[in-house]
Amino acid sequence: MVFGFWNDQVSLVFALLGESPVEFKDGGPWEVISGIEPIFVAVGSSLVVLFFVIGFCSESVDVKEEMRFEVILRMLIRLGLAEWFVANNVTIMKAVFTSVGNLVGLLSAGNTTKLKIAADQAEIIKDLGFGESLLMLILAALLSIIIIICGFFLIYTVYFRFMKLLIIVPLGSIAYSTMGGNRMVAHTAVTYSKYFLSVVLEAVVMALAIIICNALINAGLPSFTGDYADWTKTLIYLCEMTFTIALTVGTVKGAQSLVSKALGI
Repeated sequence: MVFGFWNDQVSLVFALLGESPVEFKDGGPWEVISGIEPIFVAVGSSLVVLFFVIGFCSESVDVKEEMRFEVILRMLIRLGLAEWFVANNVTIMKAVFTSVGNLVGLLSAGNTTKLKIAADQAEIIKDLGFGESLLMLILAALLSIIIIICGFFLIYTVYFRFMKLLIIVPLGSIAYSTMGGNRMVAHTAVTYSKYFLSVVLEAVVMALAIIICNALINAGLPSFTGDYADWTKTLIYLCEMTFTIALTVGTVKGAQSLVSKALGI
Protein backbone atom coordinates (compact mmCIF):
# COMPACT_ATOMS: atom_id res chain seq x y z
CA MET A 1 0.00 0.00 0.00
CA VAL A 2 2.79 2.45 0.90
CA PHE A 3 4.49 1.85 -2.45
CA GLY A 4 1.16 2.64 -4.11
CA PHE A 5 1.15 5.96 -2.23
CA TRP A 6 4.67 6.70 -3.47
CA ASN A 7 3.75 5.77 -7.06
CA ASP A 8 0.77 8.13 -6.89
CA GLN A 9 3.01 10.95 -5.64
CA VAL A 10 5.54 10.34 -8.42
CA SER A 11 2.78 10.36 -11.06
CA LEU A 12 1.45 13.63 -9.64
CA VAL A 13 4.96 15.13 -9.60
CA PHE A 14 5.56 14.27 -13.26
CA ALA A 15 2.20 15.81 -14.18
CA LEU A 16 3.07 19.01 -12.27
CA LEU A 17 6.62 19.25 -13.65
CA GLY A 18 5.30 19.09 -17.20
CA GLU A 19 2.84 21.87 -16.43
CA SER A 20 3.54 25.52 -17.13
CA PRO A 21 2.88 28.02 -14.31
CA VAL A 22 0.37 29.54 -16.73
CA GLU A 23 -1.73 26.33 -16.45
CA PHE A 24 -1.04 25.63 -12.76
CA LYS A 25 -4.27 25.29 -10.73
CA ASP A 26 -6.34 25.96 -13.87
CA GLY A 27 -4.53 29.26 -14.39
CA GLY A 28 -5.91 30.89 -11.22
CA PRO A 29 -2.55 32.02 -9.74
CA TRP A 30 -1.36 33.17 -13.17
CA GLU A 31 -4.42 35.41 -13.56
CA VAL A 32 -3.37 37.20 -10.39
CA ILE A 33 0.15 37.64 -11.76
CA SER A 34 -1.25 38.88 -15.09
CA GLY A 35 -3.25 41.53 -13.21
CA ILE A 36 -0.20 42.69 -11.27
CA GLU A 37 2.28 42.57 -14.17
CA PRO A 38 1.25 45.92 -15.81
CA ILE A 39 2.17 47.75 -12.60
CA PHE A 40 5.68 46.32 -12.71
CA VAL A 41 5.96 47.07 -16.45
CA ALA A 42 5.07 50.71 -15.78
CA VAL A 43 7.66 50.94 -13.01
CA GLY A 44 10.25 49.17 -15.17
CA SER A 45 9.63 51.51 -18.12
CA SER A 46 10.23 54.50 -15.86
CA LEU A 47 13.38 52.96 -14.43
CA VAL A 48 14.76 52.35 -17.93
CA VAL A 49 15.06 56.12 -18.41
CA LEU A 50 16.64 56.56 -14.98
CA PHE A 51 19.22 53.82 -15.55
CA PHE A 52 19.95 55.15 -19.05
CA VAL A 53 20.71 58.58 -17.61
CA ILE A 54 22.92 57.02 -14.93
CA GLY A 55 24.78 55.01 -17.58
CA PHE A 56 25.16 58.03 -19.86
CA CYS A 57 26.50 60.21 -17.07
CA SER A 58 28.94 57.55 -15.83
CA GLU A 59 30.38 57.01 -19.31
CA SER A 60 30.43 60.68 -20.32
CA VAL A 61 32.47 61.69 -17.28
CA ASP A 62 34.89 58.78 -17.78
CA VAL A 63 38.05 60.39 -19.15
CA LYS A 64 39.17 57.04 -20.58
CA GLU A 65 35.98 56.64 -22.61
CA GLU A 66 35.67 58.92 -25.63
CA MET A 67 32.10 59.86 -26.56
CA ARG A 68 32.36 58.61 -30.11
CA PHE A 69 29.42 57.72 -32.33
CA GLU A 70 29.94 54.02 -31.55
CA VAL A 71 29.58 54.69 -27.82
CA ILE A 72 26.35 56.64 -28.29
CA LEU A 73 25.01 53.97 -30.63
CA ARG A 74 25.77 51.27 -28.04
CA MET A 75 23.89 53.26 -25.40
CA LEU A 76 20.86 53.64 -27.67
CA ILE A 77 20.88 49.91 -28.49
CA ARG A 78 20.96 49.11 -24.76
CA LEU A 79 18.07 51.52 -24.24
CA GLY A 80 16.00 49.88 -26.99
CA LEU A 81 16.75 46.35 -25.71
CA ALA A 82 15.86 47.37 -22.17
CA GLU A 83 12.48 48.76 -23.25
CA TRP A 84 11.76 45.64 -25.33
CA PHE A 85 12.66 43.22 -22.53
CA VAL A 86 10.62 45.19 -20.00
CA ALA A 87 7.56 45.00 -22.24
CA ASN A 88 8.00 41.42 -23.50
CA ASN A 89 9.83 39.49 -20.76
CA VAL A 90 6.67 37.60 -19.74
CA THR A 91 6.16 36.39 -23.32
CA ILE A 92 9.73 35.05 -23.33
CA MET A 93 9.15 33.37 -19.96
CA LYS A 94 6.01 31.65 -21.23
CA ALA A 95 8.00 30.22 -24.15
CA VAL A 96 10.67 28.94 -21.72
CA PHE A 97 7.98 27.39 -19.51
CA THR A 98 6.50 25.56 -22.50
CA SER A 99 9.90 24.33 -23.73
CA VAL A 100 10.93 22.97 -20.32
CA GLY A 101 7.51 21.37 -19.85
CA ASN A 102 7.83 19.59 -23.20
CA LEU A 103 11.33 18.41 -22.26
CA VAL A 104 10.03 16.96 -18.99
CA GLY A 105 7.25 15.27 -20.94
CA LEU A 106 9.78 13.63 -23.24
CA LEU A 107 11.88 12.47 -20.29
CA SER A 108 8.95 11.02 -18.38
CA ALA A 109 7.31 9.27 -21.35
CA GLY A 110 7.48 5.56 -20.54
CA ASN A 111 9.97 6.09 -17.70
CA THR A 112 7.58 6.40 -14.74
CA THR A 113 8.38 2.94 -13.39
CA LYS A 114 6.00 1.76 -10.69
CA LEU A 115 7.64 0.61 -7.49
CA LYS A 116 6.54 -2.73 -6.10
CA ILE A 117 8.00 -5.56 -4.06
CA ALA A 118 9.61 -8.17 -6.31
CA ALA A 119 7.72 -11.46 -6.55
CA ASP A 120 10.58 -13.51 -5.07
CA GLN A 121 10.88 -11.11 -2.11
CA ALA A 122 7.11 -11.27 -1.56
CA GLU A 123 7.29 -15.08 -1.39
CA ILE A 124 10.08 -14.92 1.18
CA ILE A 125 8.00 -12.56 3.34
CA LYS A 126 5.01 -14.96 3.23
CA ASP A 127 7.15 -17.88 4.45
CA LEU A 128 8.78 -16.07 7.37
CA GLY A 129 8.55 -17.49 10.89
CA PHE A 130 6.96 -15.67 13.83
CA GLY A 131 10.14 -13.92 15.01
CA GLU A 132 11.21 -12.81 11.55
CA SER A 133 7.64 -11.74 10.73
CA LEU A 134 7.45 -9.58 13.87
CA LEU A 135 10.79 -7.94 13.05
CA MET A 136 9.68 -7.38 9.44
CA LEU A 137 6.36 -5.88 10.61
CA ILE A 138 8.10 -3.37 12.88
CA LEU A 139 10.57 -2.45 10.15
CA ALA A 140 7.83 -2.17 7.53
CA ALA A 141 5.85 0.22 9.75
CA LEU A 142 8.95 2.40 10.25
CA LEU A 143 9.84 2.38 6.56
CA SER A 144 6.23 3.17 5.63
CA ILE A 145 6.30 6.29 7.79
CA ILE A 146 9.56 7.39 6.16
CA ILE A 147 8.18 6.83 2.65
CA ILE A 148 4.97 8.76 3.42
CA ILE A 149 7.00 11.70 4.78
CA CYS A 150 9.24 11.59 1.67
CA GLY A 151 6.15 11.64 -0.55
CA PHE A 152 4.83 14.79 1.10
CA PHE A 153 8.27 16.44 0.90
CA LEU A 154 8.37 15.63 -2.82
CA ILE A 155 5.05 17.37 -3.45
CA TYR A 156 6.07 20.30 -1.22
CA THR A 157 9.26 20.85 -3.23
CA VAL A 158 7.37 20.88 -6.54
CA TYR A 159 4.75 23.31 -5.21
CA PHE A 160 7.49 25.52 -3.77
CA ARG A 161 9.07 25.70 -7.24
CA PHE A 162 5.80 26.99 -8.67
CA MET A 163 5.60 29.55 -5.88
CA LYS A 164 9.11 30.83 -6.64
CA LEU A 165 8.32 31.13 -10.35
CA LEU A 166 5.08 33.00 -9.78
CA ILE A 167 6.81 35.45 -7.43
CA ILE A 168 9.84 36.22 -9.61
CA VAL A 169 7.94 36.63 -12.90
CA PRO A 170 6.66 40.20 -12.19
CA LEU A 171 10.11 41.25 -10.98
CA GLY A 172 11.48 40.65 -14.49
CA SER A 173 10.33 44.07 -15.70
CA ILE A 174 12.33 45.80 -12.98
CA ALA A 175 15.37 43.56 -13.44
CA TYR A 176 15.52 44.08 -17.22
CA SER A 177 15.12 47.83 -16.88
CA THR A 178 18.73 47.88 -15.65
CA MET A 179 19.88 46.89 -19.15
CA GLY A 180 19.62 50.55 -20.08
CA GLY A 181 22.41 51.48 -17.67
CA ASN A 182 26.13 50.80 -17.69
CA ARG A 183 27.75 47.38 -17.32
CA MET A 184 27.69 47.38 -13.52
CA VAL A 185 24.00 48.25 -13.35
CA ALA A 186 23.08 45.84 -16.16
CA HIS A 187 24.56 42.97 -14.16
CA THR A 188 21.24 42.87 -12.28
CA ALA A 189 19.48 41.66 -15.43
CA VAL A 190 22.09 38.94 -15.92
CA THR A 191 21.74 37.78 -12.31
CA TYR A 192 17.94 37.68 -12.61
CA SER A 193 18.12 35.68 -15.86
CA LYS A 194 20.48 33.14 -14.28
CA TYR A 195 18.25 32.68 -11.26
CA PHE A 196 15.14 32.39 -13.44
CA LEU A 197 16.74 29.69 -15.60
CA SER A 198 17.97 27.77 -12.55
CA VAL A 199 14.44 27.67 -11.10
CA VAL A 200 12.82 26.71 -14.41
CA LEU A 201 15.36 23.96 -15.14
CA GLU A 202 14.77 22.53 -11.67
CA ALA A 203 11.94 20.56 -13.27
CA VAL A 204 14.35 18.73 -15.59
CA VAL A 205 16.70 17.76 -12.74
CA MET A 206 13.75 16.64 -10.60
CA ALA A 207 12.47 14.40 -13.39
CA LEU A 208 15.95 12.95 -14.00
CA ALA A 209 16.42 12.30 -10.27
CA ILE A 210 13.16 10.33 -10.03
CA ILE A 211 13.88 8.34 -13.20
CA ILE A 212 17.44 7.44 -12.14
CA CYS A 213 16.47 6.56 -8.56
CA ASN A 214 13.65 4.32 -9.82
CA ALA A 215 16.23 2.58 -12.02
CA LEU A 216 18.48 2.07 -8.98
CA ILE A 217 15.63 0.45 -7.05
CA ASN A 218 14.62 -1.82 -9.94
CA ALA A 219 18.24 -2.94 -10.42
CA GLY A 220 17.79 -5.37 -7.53
CA LEU A 221 19.94 -6.23 -4.55
CA PRO A 222 23.64 -5.38 -4.27
CA SER A 223 26.07 -8.17 -5.14
CA PHE A 224 27.46 -8.44 -1.59
CA THR A 225 24.17 -9.99 -0.33
CA GLY A 226 24.72 -13.23 -2.24
CA ASP A 227 25.58 -15.33 0.85
CA TYR A 228 23.00 -13.84 3.19
CA ALA A 229 19.85 -15.62 4.41
CA ASP A 230 16.69 -15.02 2.40
CA TRP A 231 14.93 -13.00 5.09
CA THR A 232 18.06 -10.87 5.53
CA LYS A 233 18.10 -10.17 1.79
CA THR A 234 14.47 -9.06 1.99
CA LEU A 235 15.34 -6.81 4.92
CA ILE A 236 18.19 -5.23 2.99
CA TYR A 237 15.95 -4.95 -0.09
CA LEU A 238 13.28 -2.97 1.78
CA CYS A 239 15.86 -0.76 3.49
CA GLU A 240 17.56 -0.05 0.17
CA MET A 241 14.24 0.90 -1.44
CA THR A 242 13.48 3.31 1.40
CA PHE A 243 17.01 4.75 1.33
CA THR A 244 16.77 5.32 -2.43
CA ILE A 245 13.40 7.03 -2.04
CA ALA A 246 14.92 9.33 0.59
CA LEU A 247 17.85 9.93 -1.78
CA THR A 248 15.35 10.88 -4.51
CA VAL A 249 13.75 13.50 -2.27
CA GLY A 250 17.16 14.89 -1.28
CA THR A 251 18.19 15.23 -4.93
CA VAL A 252 14.89 16.86 -5.83
CA LYS A 253 15.24 19.40 -3.00
CA GLY A 254 18.76 20.28 -4.18
CA ALA A 255 17.79 20.48 -7.86
CA GLN A 256 18.20 24.26 -8.19
CA SER A 257 21.65 24.21 -6.59
CA LEU A 258 22.65 21.35 -8.86
CA VAL A 259 21.50 23.24 -11.96
CA SER A 260 23.36 26.39 -10.89
CA LYS A 261 26.61 24.54 -10.28
CA ALA A 262 26.41 22.31 -13.36
CA LEU A 263 25.55 25.11 -15.81
CA GLY A 264 27.37 27.93 -14.07
CA ILE A 265 24.22 30.03 -13.65
